[in-house]
Amino acid sequence: MNLRQQSLSKPSRKEKHDFNLEQQQEDRKAGPSYTVFSSEKSIFAFCLLFRALNSFLVQTYFNPDEHWQALEVAHHMVFGYGHFTWEWKKGIRSYIHPLIFALLYKIMAVLGLDTPWFMMKTPRLLQSMISSIGDLYLYKLSKITFNNRVAKFALFSQLSNWFMFFCMPRTSSNSLETVLTVAGLYYWISFLGVSKHVSSVSRKKALFISALACTIRPTSAIIWIYVGICDLLGIQRKYKFLFLEVLPIGILVFALNCLLDWWMYGSWTFAAINFLKFNFFSSGGDYYGTHVWHWYFTQGFPVMIFTFLPYTLFGILKSNEWRLSGLLAWVLGLYSMLGHKEFRFVLPVLPIALMFSGYSLAELSQSMHFRPRKWRFLCMRFPSRMHLSILFLIVTNVPMALYMSLVHQRGSEDVMYYLSKEAKDGKIKSILFLMPCHSTPYYSSLHHNLPMRFLDCSPSGIKGVLDESDQFMTNPTGFVSEMFHHISLPSHIVLFDSQERDLLEILSLFSFVEEKRFFHAHFKVDRDLQGSIAVYALNTSG
Repeated sequence: MNLRQQSLSKPSRKEKHDFNLEQQQEDRKAGPSYTVFSSEKSIFAFCLLFRALNSFLVQTYFNPDEHWQALEVAHHMVFGYGHFTWEWKKGIRSYIHPLIFALLYKIMAVLGLDTPWFMMKTPRLLQSMISSIGDLYLYKLSKITFNNRVAKFALFSQLSNWFMFFCMPRTSSNSLETVLTVAGLYYWISFLGVSKHVSSVSRKKALFISALACTIRPTSAIIWIYVGICDLLGIQRKYKFLFLEVLPIGILVFALNCLLDWWMYGSWTFAAINFLKFNFFSSGGDYYGTHVWHWYFTQGFPVMIFTFLPYTLFGILKSNEWRLSGLLAWVLGLYSMLGHKEFRFVLPVLPIALMFSGYSLAELSQSMHFRPRKWRFLCMRFPSRMHLSILFLIVTNVPMALYMSLVHQRGSEDVMYYLSKEAKDGKIKSILFLMPCHSTPYYSSLHHNLPMRFLDCSPSGIKGVLDESDQFMTNPTGFVSEMFHHISLPSHIVLFDSQERDLLEILSLFSFVEEKRFFHAHFKVDRDLQGSIAVYALNTSG
């Protein structure tokens, strides 16, 4: 049962009738509606502008994959240089996601816009445009699942949630997967209760989008297996559906993806299969750290949904929409079985949780409207529970969103922007990054084909063998002393202040002097506090 079957606060029939008449009279007095919600086009336009601003306000570093698994590869595809991580050498990643940004880079190159500022900003701007499509589809999904009132509050929840603001403009594949998941769910659910022709078209769109999501992120299959199992029993002519719709569309998308990867890799490479083998069947992801089984339930997802959590829980219990709430439990439960856990892995179901938050806010709003007339004057003078809730959510989420997007771990982005400008002016010859691997963007931000080196952290497959990054973090002084006797000294070195203290004597001995320093963070995440990032230059004059 959902809002289409049961009203939020169960008003009487007379109260409903009186309320609807009042609303119609107020609408006629107000004339044509020019609000954001006057049409889906105006909603999309608003979301597009909001996400564009969002993209420019995200200036911090979150996860290496945003740069190293998307932009770095796209940069190599267009400009001929860029670093391929070990995943690409083992054929674990597909080129379909980097291809989006390769097309962007190609347009920028043709127009002569591949300058440091544009190289830093435009990929996130493009992703934000894609994310605004996801915002629109969440509104549409909420509308067909519940009603228009819930859809409005679901969109508010989506746009004001701190983690969605922080993460959706980023160019990781999880952001695109989230958009495809919401759009796919809309088309899958929308064929229920409509004409046969529309039902068939919507279902085919859902199948295509879900197949595309699985090629970009093979783990997206977790979501669509659940959706398929839930609804397969209710579909007439199951075998016709499976063999004439699911398989042909799935095979077509998979085949086109394989052709793209064959062309780019130079040999037949089945990235989705290799991805699942490494991450699921061999627990390869555990190399990068593990968490307790309940982490998503007790820490990960509550941090993401933040102060929307009580509203989401109330919405789940009150709405009786068990299919979508079951999807949340299914995804969080299955991902909990994996040792390696990250916030972004469960990002695709965060909009679903926020939709239930929208349900709770809609109930508060509707209960306010159905109060007796004699109490409405007081409601105008004193804030309602709905208004207090919205104020509470804004006050708690907006500062968090701005701090995480503008302040926390911004040094990684700032230092690369500085280096790119210096390289453009011919002031840099080579760069060595003495910091944990993938702590900054790389060639996609520098955009100059200079010799650069970072500390490798590729899995060795041998237990007890430390990679370069771990060796450096264990003994910075010994590692750098040994390295400097076997390499040509770079013109510039980039490092965190937490290791800089141990290396001051060695840097001075080899004639390196501090050139620039950038603020990075106020508190530590998973290592010692990395408060700032320093750039050292080789002093050749003395």
